[in-house]
Amino acid sequence: MQLRLLKKRNIQSRTALMSKLLYGFAIVFVLINIVAYFHAYKFTHFSQSDIAKTKDPARLSGFDKIKIALFGIDNPRPRTQTTPKQPFATVRIQSGQTALECWHITVAKPKGTVILFHGYSAEKSQMLERSDELLQMRYNTMLVDFMGCGGSDGNETTIGFHEAENVKACFNHLKQQGEERIFLFGSSLGAAAVIKAVSEGDIMPSGIIVECPFGSMLDAARMRFTAMKLPSFPMAELLVFWGGVQHGFWGFAHKPTEYAQSVHTPTLLLWGGKDDKVSREEIGAIFHNLSSPKRLVVYPRAGHAGYLADYREQWKSDVRSFLESGFRAE
Repeated sequence: MQLRLLKKRNIQSRTALMSKLLYGFAIVFVLINIVAYFHAYKFTHFSQSDIAKTKDPARLSGFDKIKIALFGIDNPRPRTQTTPKQPFATVRIQSGQTALECWHITVAKPKGTVILFHGYSAEKSQMLERSDELLQMRYNTMLVDFMGCGGSDGNETTIGFHEAENVKACFNHLKQQGEERIFLFGSSLGAAAVIKAVSEGDIMPSGIIVECPFGSMLDAARMRFTAMKLPSFPMAELLVFWGGVQHGFWGFAHKPTEYAQSVHTPTLLLWGGKDDKVSREEIGAIFHNLSSPKRLVVYPRAGHAGYLADYREQWKSDVRSFLESGFRAE
């Protein structure tokens, strides 16, 4: 009898312990998902307040990195910093329910038009330096504020997913104006949006120039944690899941590496050897999958997107060669 009671108590004790462990696991799981949900919200929604933007991860203290890991980044809405030095026209283009603000800059006897799309947490004036060089090459330029940025409507970003519709709207606007030779130029998030837009087959530009596109939304999320020297699992996966849920798409399927397989437009792919946001493996996968005449240029000492600082002449030569002379598939 005593042995039976002892066994019964042991079973009850183990059951109680298991219940406590499962209860504790459930609490931790819920808390992690709550943190991830707000992380994703701050990652994909710009604040209307004048809070300071979170510094580059390399410049953050250990305490600041932990704070970001728990509460997400501070991400104020990108506001226009300056205007073109050349005469320009401000154009409003409708993309679904969103009105996009663009600057259209023209030159005499243009060879075509290049539409420029900025990166994450940026706006069109940050593409002015590239625009200036393209204008010198006698190409009209159109600089675009993605949804949520600069003078465009909204306060959301989908890391290039819905921005692909912005790309199509701007391309179609110029087509309707009679422009025949249109190139698309995207940097980082803008590059991902350009690749996605072209892959869907609704538009056919004369060529695309893409700087440092990420391989997938998950890769982009993981690199944020890697840059802060923090473990990415499971927060990167949860950030992608909740970010997609909040904006109505499956975040794990947002993959420029896969979009590239359906890109048949001549492509110039640019990347910096010291890029801490996009890996060489991601760039290699995108380049390998491109189904078009293509060229990859690596600037060894450059970081993420800022190629003009150290490689201005080479960048100009690479871009001019692509726009004017073309190249054979590699």
